[in-house]
Amino acid sequence: MKRIVLLLLLVLCLGGQSLKSASILIPMDQSQQNHLKSYGIAYWILQHELELHWLVNYRGGSFLVGNSKAVENECIIRGVSYQMIADAQANAILLEIAAPEVNMDAVKLEKAPKVAVYSPKDKQPWDDAVTLALTYAEIPYDVVYDEEIMSDKLPLYDWLHLHHEDFTGQYGRFWAAYRTQKWYIDNQKSAEEMAHKLGFNKVSELKLAVAKKIRDFTVGGGFLFAMCSATDSYDIALAADGVDICAEMFDGDPADPGMQSKINTDNCFAFENFILSQNPGEYEFSSIDATQSRRIPEKEDYFALFEFSAKWDPVPTMLCQNHERIIKGFMGQTTAFLKKSVKSSVLVMGENKAANEVRYIHGEFGKGTWTFYGGHDPEDYEHKVGDPPTDLALHPNSPGYRLILNNILFPAAKKKKQKT
Repeated sequence: MKRIVLLLLLVLCLGGQSLKSASILIPMDQSQQNHLKSYGIAYWILQHELELHWLVNYRGGSFLVGNSKAVENECIIRGVSYQMIADAQANAILLEIAAPEVNMDAVKLEKAPKVAVYSPKDKQPWDDAVTLALTYAEIPYDVVYDEEIMSDKLPLYDWLHLHHEDFTGQYGRFWAAYRTQKWYIDNQKSAEEMAHKLGFNKVSELKLAVAKKIRDFTVGGGFLFAMCSATDSYDIALAADGVDICAEMFDGDPADPGMQSKINTDNCFAFENFILSQNPGEYEFSSIDATQSRRIPEKEDYFALFEFSAKWDPVPTMLCQNHERIIKGFMGQTTAFLKKSVKSSVLVMGENKAANEVRYIHGEFGKGTWTFYGGHDPEDYEHKVGDPPTDLALHPNSPGYRLILNNILFPAAKKKKQKT
């Protein structure tokens, strides 16, 4: 009888030990009830300096963290699905992932990146998918704009986002449709006042200086992420350094009629072989964007994510983590990039092959990296000026928004050199 009691006590002690040393698995496959808030949990874990592994290509890119009542409570509060698993099960998962023939990897995430969003202080008549995603996922960020960037505040941050922005000084090329609208007049006035305050004669000159500061941030090891018109207008601004591409209604004097032959696409991060739009009434910067030429019905508008080697190409693998491989398309001022305008050195991560357009691209620049994602709002197919912001509580499992949040977390990864 004494032996039986001792055995029972031993089992209870071991059971208690096992519970203490258990792990928390946050699945990111179809079983997850809130994918977007799961990224916020991962960020929270990093903020609290707990060890976190991103299990890339395992159940949609799941997260694994040691047992913590605080983490468990956060998951419950935020409505994130999680599983308590024993050490033996966690070790079995890691062994499965480590097998050379399996396209998975366990990436250790080390530090919560400090996030900045480039956005004007004035309210704009459109939403910003990234700030919506960050706010919904409860990931903290700071808003910076021209004054902060020209004051050399960017080195304080690890990650910078650009959204519906115009770095060419043409006020988003909204002139034809919205020049009489109060928001347009106010935006132009505030932009001109800021340019003069910072010592520039034209808004285009200020925006070019800002673009160069962002370039230097990237060269120094920063992570740049851009969506919608911030993608092509950024590269165009760099290409047009020293060339006046702004018509008279934008900067008070005529554009250089020989602008096309004078731009230098060697300055660009992503694009080449593009034709500038010289019609100021056209809602388009150049031939980079596929919006005007595409003939794809909404119900057939999708793009496919590429599959990369998790163990050899960890960065694009992390950036493409998803529970879906085919992503619903969405429009924007810059919807997608014509393949012929994308430099051969650029890594394409998502494309609509039949339409010869790419949607999601990545590259290195100096010590840093950049990612461009075409379109405006992954859950609002044709977001228009004046439309209300998307309510992400209605889209907690959005595959399109997951791509944005992948970009927030990958700077936290312990660096491995890309092999291919």
